[in-house]
Amino acid sequence: MRDVGGPAFPDARALLARHGLRAKKHFGQNFLTSERVFRAIVDATVRADDDWIVEIGAGLGTLTARLAERVPEGKIIALERDPDMVGVLVAELGHLGNVEVESCDALRYDLTAAARWRGDSISVCGNLPYHIAAPILFRACAARGPVARAVFMVQKEMADRIVAGPGTKTYGALGVMLQSYAACRLVVNAPSGAFTPAPKVDSAVVLFDFTAPPALDLPDEEHHRAVVHAAFGQRRKTLRNALRAVYAADAVLAALEHTGIDGGRRGETLSLVEFAALSRAIPAAAQTGIVVEEN
Repeated sequence: MRDVGGPAFPDARALLARHGLRAKKHFGQNFLTSERVFRAIVDATVRADDDWIVEIGAGLGTLTARLAERVPEGKIIALERDPDMVGVLVAELGHLGNVEVESCDALRYDLTAAARWRGDSISVCGNLPYHIAAPILFRACAARGPVARAVFMVQKEMADRIVAGPGTKTYGALGVMLQSYAACRLVVNAPSGAFTPAPKVDSAVVLFDFTAPPALDLPDEEHHRAVVHAAFGQRRKTLRNALRAVYAADAVLAALEHTGIDGGRRGETLSLVEFAALSRAIPAAAQTGIVVEEN
């Protein structure tokens, strides 16, 4: 087997030139060229030779080819919605028996169906354009179980928010919700120079391990989401006042007393366990206001 990231894999710039193409801004196309980052993504994604991996936004197939080599007994389902990129994928990788190219919108792709096709859990990976990153992340979370792990490239600012802990400036609703479903870990940083064309911001790769979620009792996940967003909805206010902007005051006070959480604290100081306890203690029926979700 070739060394992953070896010279046998074409460079993105060479592939663009070969097919007479250029990156398209409206598709958010920035193609990875860093062998160090490629290796880190493959190492984080692949667990066994027979893994099935859904790659979101396969583009030129530079990551696809590396993943395919590492899963000779498995399958890569390469999702791509740009017809030009689909043409490149078919031309460059269509001869590989373990690569399936799907021309589709990743936001419409059924990850659970892919796991049923395999008859076992799958993994998901990809370089996510900023405007669809959050929806894709939560689609992967919703499919946890059938999806065992996800490895996604996102903007560095978003990655910092995803893995942040309580009491830090970047800790917010996004991180609390994603960490409620998976063990989240920063895999590798990818500076703008690791891409062609170089984006204006740096990126990072985050691993979501759905096989090792925190021990949280969340009987009503939608209500939990609402409580978390309410707690962060007005950051300058105390937890008590932020919650009372969305839930009945008596319900909030009763929940704080029941959980032993000091209402004078701010939402960004609460742990995952405390948020889970709070969402169990506040009745969903006590909601009186509109939840403003964090961007």
